Amino acid sequence: MKRLGIALGAFAVLMVLTWIMIDDPKIRLAALAILAMFAVRTWSHSRKLQHEAEQGQAGDSADDSRRG
Repeated sequence: MKRLGIALGAFAVLMVLTWIMIDDPKIRLAALAILAMFAVRTWSHSRKLQHEAEQGQAGDSADDSRRG
């Protein structure tokens, strides 16, 4: 979770810098949209990994109960 927070914070900093540095509204919105897309992708990948880890732990405990 710490790495996800750092990544999302970096995206937020890049978005603020984009807002400040780019004057043309069309280019600014395009750049912000691209950064937002990558932020959402990063978040969804993190959720996927978290879900897979939970499924793996549930599967391990089910295997242990069958063995014992």
